[in-house]
Amino acid sequence: MKWSSKSFAGAVLLAGVVLCCPACKKKAAQAMASDLHDAGYQLTAEDWFRACETNDVEAMKKFLAAGFSDKTKDAEGNVGLHHAAQGGAEKSAEFLLNRRLPIDELNHDKRTPLMLAVIAKQASMVNYLLRQGASPQLKDKDNYSPLMLAVKESSANCVSSLAPYSRDELDSALLLSAMEGKPEVIDSLTNYGASVYTRMEDGRTPLMIAAENGQLEAVKLLTELGSSRFTTDSEGRTAATLATAAGFPEVATYLLKEPSAAELSLESDDQVATKMEALVEAAAQDGEVEAGGTRYHETSHPAVAAGSSASSAPVASSHGGSIVATKGRPLARPMSLQGETLSASVPREGQPQSEAAGGTAATFSSPPLVMRHYREREVPVEIRTVEGDTAVVRIPGARSREVRVKEGQHIPGSNLLVVKVKRRMESSKLNFGLPTEVSVVQVRDTANGATREWIAGVTSQAHDPVALVEDAATGKRYVASTGQHFKGADGREFVVSDVRPNQLVIEETSSGQTQTIPLKGPRG
Repeated sequence: MKWSSKSFAGAVLLAGVVLCCPACKKKAAQAMASDLHDAGYQLTAEDWFRACETNDVEAMKKFLAAGFSDKTKDAEGNVGLHHAAQGGAEKSAEFLLNRRLPIDELNHDKRTPLMLAVIAKQASMVNYLLRQGASPQLKDKDNYSPLMLAVKESSANCVSSLAPYSRDELDSALLLSAMEGKPEVIDSLTNYGASVYTRMEDGRTPLMIAAENGQLEAVKLLTELGSSRFTTDSEGRTAATLATAAGFPEVATYLLKEPSAAELSLESDDQVATKMEALVEAAAQDGEVEAGGTRYHETSHPAVAAGSSASSAPVASSHGGSIVATKGRPLARPMSLQGETLSASVPREGQPQSEAAGGTAATFSSPPLVMRHYREREVPVEIRTVEGDTAVVRIPGARSREVRVKEGQHIPGSNLLVVKVKRRMESSKLNFGLPTEVSVVQVRDTANGATREWIAGVTSQAHDPVALVEDAATGKRYVASTGQHFKGADGREFVVSDVRPNQLVIEETSSGQTQTIPLKGPRG
């Protein structure tokens, strides 16, 4: 091969460039290190993490140009993304994620950047990482998920961010927050679907857990949210019993108050609907509705106490249990779900959601209902037995007492009139399906006309368990109870087969197919 003078010169120049590249790179790295020094940084891991934590992306670029590795770890195994997360540095996080760094990188404690953001109470960063695909299901070496860490760190804002991604953990998180006494976290969890009626395997409720751990403020909030201080666990212990045994007399004294007139009452359908709508509406407005600073307690507001159905009654409720007047806007009482037709069809199993929507613009979860709230309320009256026309009832309190009440008489301290006393044969799971004679007392609340039938050995309730559900398209709310029938937009009929604290179960009447609607809470 022959070389021309021009070709030879080009080859020599190329060789010179190749030979000079390492030296050029070294000089460039040195220049970048100098620039970093001028910007207040040394080419060290400590300063790299400082740049990551403070959103100094320009400095981060200089680190990398100087040959620094973005995979560098500190003594705890944290990479730059961990530091950006705990510093709330979204620009740094975005820069690192654009370099394809794993969003769920684990440190030595198996904690992800999302977890460190939670521990640092960086709610904005938590939201950012969730939007980028960070996993809320991973658990650290102590078996804490991001949601449980948020509870442990008392970060209500982070709980609110994580709750919609961690619905299976909400009740467990509520039990933990009750144990540790976290009122703000309890409020946030229940707004997103945690149930105050949930129980541990031994029957203890969140209220009982809070009581036996001496968490008075948590106890107060849980009772305002609907927890009954009269509920018993599998061993027959109440929250007060547990508080006393654990050595918390102040908590026990609070729980052992004599039943109030409001507690010794029934609730009409109008009352139940109004209270549920009030609570959900207020919680949807960040937990508080105000009008000229006027505030009312739930049990003392006259319109609520009387079960008024007047649409002009000023009854919106904060999630903490207070009733406050609305800003010039009357609350519309939700109607019963019975006989109603939804705005969209209920999807069958495996049916695309778009087909079920009946051609509407909106797309719904399956089915097109949202469960916003669940309500049940015990009445502190225990039916012991009946003797002829007389009922023997026990009323708990600081000094529990048994009283004898005849037909036509009121239960002491209440508006509850004993209408009928009888014994009848009844079959149930408690007696293995065999007919057994039971004591039955029919009562009527003379303040609102509501009636109930109470049975010895069964918890006395103020009303049937009900749920407040919402049409996913229109936002219209209904009160749902067991046995109600309703239709989808395609005419298929459904029945509410069960109302539970954390879900509504519906059944298509023609096929028998069942679906569950999970409790999402007022803000879920």
